[in-house]
Amino acid sequence: MRRQLHLTFAAMVLATMYGCASQIAKEADKAAVEDRTPGATVAAAPGTASPPQQPGGVASKPLPPGAGAGGAAPSPTNPLKDPGNILSKRSIFYDLDSDVIKEEFQPMLRAHAKYLTDRRSAKVLVQGNTDERGGREYNLALGQRRAEAVKRALVLMGAQEAQVEAVSLGKEKPRCEEHNEACWSQNRRSDLLHAGEF
Repeated sequence: MRRQLHLTFAAMVLATMYGCASQIAKEADKAAVEDRTPGATVAAAPGTASPPQQPGGVASKPLPPGAGAGGAAPSPTNPLKDPGNILSKRSIFYDLDSDVIKEEFQPMLRAHAKYLTDRRSAKVLVQGNTDERGGREYNLALGQRRAEAVKRALVLMGAQEAQVEAVSLGKEKPRCEEHNEACWSQNRRSDLLHAGEF
């Protein structure tokens, strides 16, 4: 009799837990969640399904009918070329005569470092650039300091030193050729080029 009472009690507890779990799952489906990672999409409204997320916070495209379990999966988008992915951003800009990486570029560098950490055979070339002012030797040295600063940051964030090469182009590869501050500020930069792009 006592054993039967214990079994009945255990069955009631399990039924209650199952009912609570079902209710929690239903409520979770209705809740909107905001993802604040760089490049993330806006949260889905209650009652709608949000698109699945890829690494880097970018929503993946829904599978076409028949794809998925047993079907042919679509080819993944290259995150380095996807304009919605932070990895498509490749330039770090500097103040005049500076090689200090500004805080605003840290999330982008973290994303590139994670890309390299996850793909140990991947390589990146960092090109340091300057504006047209100053002598050739000075600009080559400043461009090298800028490229080396980016390399150090990527290595500190997890990339292997052998994955990152730093070179200076000095003032030889301007992005803008006008002679004003708006143009010069575009030329004071480091550019990241991944394997296959250099």
